[in-house]
Amino acid sequence: MSVPLLDLKAHHEPLHKEIMAAVERTFQSQAFILGSEVGKLEERIAAYCQTKYGIGVTSGTDAILIALMALGIGPGDEVITTPYSFFATAGVIVRLGAKPVFVDIDPTTYNIDPEKIGQVVTTKTKAIIPVHLYGQCADMGPIMEVAKQHKLSIIEDAAQAIGSEYRDGRRACSMGTIGCLSFFPSKNLGCLGDGGMAVTSDPELAERMQILRVHGSKPKYYHKLIGGNFRLDTIQAAVLNVKLDYLDRWTRRRQENAIRYAGLFERSGPVRKGMVRLPVPVYRESGTSHYHIYNQFVLRVGRRDALVAYLKQHDIGAEIYYPVPFHLQECFGYLGYREGDFPESERAAKETIALPIYPELTIEQQTEVVEAVIAFYR
Repeated sequence: MSVPLLDLKAHHEPLHKEIMAAVERTFQSQAFILGSEVGKLEERIAAYCQTKYGIGVTSGTDAILIALMALGIGPGDEVITTPYSFFATAGVIVRLGAKPVFVDIDPTTYNIDPEKIGQVVTTKTKAIIPVHLYGQCADMGPIMEVAKQHKLSIIEDAAQAIGSEYRDGRRACSMGTIGCLSFFPSKNLGCLGDGGMAVTSDPELAERMQILRVHGSKPKYYHKLIGGNFRLDTIQAAVLNVKLDYLDRWTRRRQENAIRYAGLFERSGPVRKGMVRLPVPVYRESGTSHYHIYNQFVLRVGRRDALVAYLKQHDIGAEIYYPVPFHLQECFGYLGYREGDFPESERAAKETIALPIYPELTIEQQTEVVEAVIAFYR
């Protein structure tokens, strides 16, 4: 049985008529740039994230970029973040001439270790970018304490975590200065191309980002700022307005799939023998929180690369997120980091594998995946 890592056809087919109707409405309106669907989506996403303002932009990458720009981050500034994430998290810092300063991850959640952040704060530090990786919030309580103590801004990279909640019930994007989302097709809420959003409860920052996304223009053709073309397409906003109605049920299905994986794996030899470690914590049916929304279901395994090859031979999708931490990337060599500087990030890069977790995944497909993993270790 073939089990893809992600099945977008199965995901979109039930929504085909609704999505096409939304696209047709946009076509009839001819308002392709910052049309009414964009404003509608901004209001809905802001409310969903427990914030006041949303600024629709071209991608999750540009959401982080525009957030940094709005905060005035630039040459000579330092921004603290994790070395274990998608490249955009650190790449946008460098694009503005600032310096990324890395802090190792917690080995259980794969998120930035808040206990280590204070050790690298300097007079040049201006912001912290915690990443809510794989759909689980970083430990924001102590991160916010450090930020308050040193008067630092917090940009939450929630590209993989829309709807995820911290242990006190606050949602991803609502705890920092600005929150950033991606609507890349593989995300829990994905459009039909690229898209993203920055959210905040600060009216001045919201207005600044609105200006920055149209080349720094307000009114049109009058520029007090240098911005960029960061506008979310109206058609993508229309698609997202359709899909947002289904997001919570998709989240529940991902969580149910995670529970099922845990049950299937916990009874297996590889888990008992320590060859496979499950993500912790796993959402339980009795809970009401969306604290982990499982954009990915990530295992820590022995003989990882051989397992990936085996699964692909058996037509089972699997992915390695992320094989090279930032501090070992060639483009960041000038920062002076070396192998061994962030051992938990390096270990995660060598040992983790993501399995299919999408909402449309069937019980039979999950069983096939688990049996294939078990067969490999036999």
